[in-house]
Amino acid sequence: MAVEVDIKQLLEAGVHFGHKTSRWHPKMAPYIHSKRQDSHIIDLTKTVAALDVALPFLTSVVAGGKQVLFVGTKKQAKDSVKAIAEKTHQPYVTERWIGGMLTNVDTVTQQIKKLKDLERRMENGDLEKRYSKLEVQRFGEEIAELNQKYGGIKDLNGRPGAIVVVDVLVDHNAVKEANVLGIPVVGIVDTNANPSAIDYVVPGNDDAIKSVHLLLDYFGAAVEEGKTKKVEA
Repeated sequence: MAVEVDIKQLLEAGVHFGHKTSRWHPKMAPYIHSKRQDSHIIDLTKTVAALDVALPFLTSVVAGGKQVLFVGTKKQAKDSVKAIAEKTHQPYVTERWIGGMLTNVDTVTQQIKKLKDLERRMENGDLEKRYSKLEVQRFGEEIAELNQKYGGIKDLNGRPGAIVVVDVLVDHNAVKEANVLGIPVVGIVDTNANPSAIDYVVPGNDDAIKSVHLLLDYFGAAVEEGKTKKVEA
């Protein structure tokens, strides 16, 4: 059963609040309903229509055995992105997007392999047997640093089937790398952003925590739906 979108929920979460009219991007004109004082109001009927396309796509990605990479590195999005990714067992990036995360697979794979090896050796006591307390402490710090950079993608199996980006301006490098590789991008696109590089444009407020959280909940529900269909298949 496909995920159903409730326009009332979108309204209550403030998904319709865009940026100031002075900061708008002309290519977002089709998604703008009106102006309120000096800010644009997003047409939520367009948001619902966009979700009605994007959500089944995410479901199909997961049903086909691929992963969805969730990306949201700005402060107000981090917790929600990590929570929904962990809940749905999908990879995520909530710290700085490291150049080449998708396009420079060899280097990233080496770093993840190193992280997993250090974690394994720390857990089984091998490091403690071989090194001094100070050296073990330094290994612990290295593990923490690697986890901050790569922890969210250490269980990424090859190339993701899609990426979900909370703010397409902040995480433009993620969008760029996905475009280079032909990985479809589902993006929350506010009135100040250029939607041209986004395959599945979901017009909405990308700043308010309630708005981001709600939209991520919808994306997460679509992923869970995909798992169900995968099992049925």
